[in-house]
Amino acid sequence: MQDILVLGAGYAGLKTVRSLQKQAGDFHITLVDRNNYHYEATELHEVASGSQPKDKISFPIKDVIDEKKVTFIQDDVLKVNPEASTAELKNSGTLHYDYVVVSLGFCSETFGISGAKENALQMVDINTADNIHQHILRMMEKYRETKDKNYLRLLICGAGFTGIELAGALVDERKRYAQVAGVTEDQIEIVCVEAATRILPMFDDEMAKYGVDLIEKLGVNLMLGSMIKEIKPGEVVYATSPDENAERQSIAAETIIWTTGVSGSPVMGESGFAERRGRVIINSDLRDPKYDNVYILGDVSALMDPETDRPFPTTAQIATRMGAHAAKNLLHQIKGEATEDFTYKSLGTVASVGNTHAFGLVGKSKIKGYPASVAKKGIMNKSLVEMGGLKELLAKGRFDLYH
Repeated sequence: MQDILVLGAGYAGLKTVRSLQKQAGDFHITLVDRNNYHYEATELHEVASGSQPKDKISFPIKDVIDEKKVTFIQDDVLKVNPEASTAELKNSGTLHYDYVVVSLGFCSETFGISGAKENALQMVDINTADNIHQHILRMMEKYRETKDKNYLRLLICGAGFTGIELAGALVDERKRYAQVAGVTEDQIEIVCVEAATRILPMFDDEMAKYGVDLIEKLGVNLMLGSMIKEIKPGEVVYATSPDENAERQSIAAETIIWTTGVSGSPVMGESGFAERRGRVIINSDLRDPKYDNVYILGDVSALMDPETDRPFPTTAQIATRMGAHAAKNLLHQIKGEATEDFTYKSLGTVASVGNTHAFGLVGKSKIKGYPASVAKKGIMNKSLVEMGGLKELLAKGRFDLYH
């Protein structure tokens, strides 16, 4: 009996388990995650804004695993010892494996910016996202007491994909925040501070401009070309020139949310893998270059795109496909067969800016506005089916296509 250990029940890890458990073979799977639920990480911004409750984007892991073939352990992974084929867990001790799938997800990356960790709210999982929502409501209540306008300003650090989607979700909820604060909707200020002058690099100039225009039309203040230098309590310090001696300016806000970047789990470094920012450059069959019984998937992996010679962006789409492919290669290995290379072509990227506005690419076709919003919900529903099956789709699916 071969022991397959899967560390992390995000898109890549859970897809590996769900693909493997359907197959016959002389193996047993152990799945480890710190939570007893899987959550759709692509929808965290909706929980942060309060437009969706956290149970709408999550479901219990036990609901979607076959307990005859899979043992689930809720625990924190401290370290993988690839030389010894073991993994150390915080409470459950050491586990031995014949094969391991490392898919431990991401953490927030502060790029060494002073005060970012201490003075900005992170959005890396369901609890931190829910914490942002509760914080916003508290600040709106504080405004009622103090009449200090800084409590009405919601400041997002970073206008990447996550920052843009979060800004759109906050716009959708502005009316509700205004009611709590006792002000009019236009008094709730949403600001995005971003170092780049050209955002949304995954889109061509036309689509990126459409996205920027849409965000600004919705009343978001996009401060492009503003390099964050420091985050103080209730204040973001920035410069509009790359010159080290450039004059520093600042903007005050009692809600500061950090979305400028992520790195892979620190466990990768602790485990001695050849990582940079928590990501390991893997072979084309998804294995670690040094250990042929170690698969590294999702946010902790860097898979090179042969066309650009740069790593593919880590998205839910590629992580899910990696999980299915790793399951296939594990079965090959157990049978003593050669592994297959993983090939990837993106099916497209759609950014939602609130519930009814979106833009992006499906295949090579550009889509905008309401049709893009419907497509985005279709993508969410497809992900739910992949991760949880029909039962989870019916319980948690996005069928609010008309509002």
